[in-house]
Amino acid sequence: MAETDLITRPDETAARALPSNVEAEAAFLGAALIDNRVIEELNTPLGPSHFFEPVHARIYERVLQLLDRKAVVTPVTLRPYFEADEALKDLGGAGYLARLTADGQGLLAPRELAEQIYDLALLRELISVGRNLVNSALDTSESVEPMEQIAAAEAALYQVAEGAATGSEAQPFAVSTRTALGMIEQALLSGGHISGKTTGLTTINEKIGGLHDSDLIILAGRPGMGKTALATNIAFNAADRLRRDLADGIAPDKSVGAATAFFSLEMSADQLATRILAEQSGISSEALRMGKISREDFQQLSFASQRLAELPLYIDDTPALSIAALRTRARRLKRRHNIGLVVVDYLQLLQGSGRSTDNRVNEISEISRGLKTLAKELGVPVIALSQLSRAVEQREDKRPQLSDLRESGSIEQDADMVWFVFREDYYIANKEPKQPTDGDDGKTHELHSAWASEMERVHGLAELIVAKQRHGSTGKVRLRFEARITRFSDLADDSMAAHSYDD
Repeated sequence: MAETDLITRPDETAARALPSNVEAEAAFLGAALIDNRVIEELNTPLGPSHFFEPVHARIYERVLQLLDRKAVVTPVTLRPYFEADEALKDLGGAGYLARLTADGQGLLAPRELAEQIYDLALLRELISVGRNLVNSALDTSESVEPMEQIAAAEAALYQVAEGAATGSEAQPFAVSTRTALGMIEQALLSGGHISGKTTGLTTINEKIGGLHDSDLIILAGRPGMGKTALATNIAFNAADRLRRDLADGIAPDKSVGAATAFFSLEMSADQLATRILAEQSGISSEALRMGKISREDFQQLSFASQRLAELPLYIDDTPALSIAALRTRARRLKRRHNIGLVVVDYLQLLQGSGRSTDNRVNEISEISRGLKTLAKELGVPVIALSQLSRAVEQREDKRPQLSDLRESGSIEQDADMVWFVFREDYYIANKEPKQPTDGDDGKTHELHSAWASEMERVHGLAELIVAKQRHGSTGKVRLRFEARITRFSDLADDSMAAHSYDD
């Protein structure tokens, strides 16, 4: 076969009739007009854009609008909306609506008809993606970026797999309003403070309202502050909440938990698993690593591992991932396991496309934009950990500021929320004066006593500083941190509860 034959074949395919079944569309619409409950009982996410015949698409869209207003939809109630429809006149005018319900054959298998209409729409989208892919690959008039074309093709195929491509155009405000009302209802049912995924920490949930879909959350801090520990805690809490809700018979879309993808570019999967086991068993991670545990501890560890066996937490510890590769892996996990939260540890270890390696600021900008795009594409919150510059260490007050985000202002710009982890006891511990001995004067004893008193005041306390939040106010949340088992938790002290966060 000649090489040119392979090139011209896509055009031949394009010339063929697109997959469709107009008769199935008419039969389904007829069934829906006879019995409106047909639409309520569908398992397929059928929308107007899935119909091949434009007139059928408009009829179905109007049916959905009327049903949303709790109206009964029949050919008679539809007629006023289509008397002036020019395309419908070619089919016989408003009388066509009555003909749709004439035989009622669609009532025999409405679900199967809906599935066929939906599947054929996906095939048409697949043809469109394939045609665009071939055209862009053949076009060498501009700079050729094969990896970019592959990434774009993967994104387009993911949309088709999710059934999203046919509805990716601008949507009516009514659709957006229904989505917003659904989030508000979820917040109401959860007790009035969570409209997104739970962090597992009540004080943080109350401050931010949970982790919102499509949000990019930057979690930053200096080394030793506990960034990875907090991210691991949140990932575990969200996954464990989903596991418990499913066990209680709660539908996944009604749960505030989420299956979680954890991309660990710094720590291995077994190191992260050790941290989670330490947190859940109450045995220090250091003792676990060194094997310094008793038989009772090992039994407790065994119970904890059994409890975590069904945890919907997926760890990818592939080092030096590019942002394009991470997005591909995240799409795969979304398709296979319906993940509802992505955690990346950490942003500066990701690589860009390779074109901007000579300029680190541009590369970080590309990565932060890619993470925000991923959050919107998958419709899930993305938590990305980030380093801070050493400027923090030069100040008297070590609390981080937005200007401390390392290497690029685009991180702050792309993020919907920016959190800083700060532990004062870390810095005070490093300022310990000389240990007093019997021969030392009173001043040495006094200095160490003052340090010990200060250390006691802040020991085990941490702050989560919400420096940026598009959904609400900024401020700080006070938490407890148990370094031995790397666990953050809500402050149990009642005297602090009233001041758990500042606006």
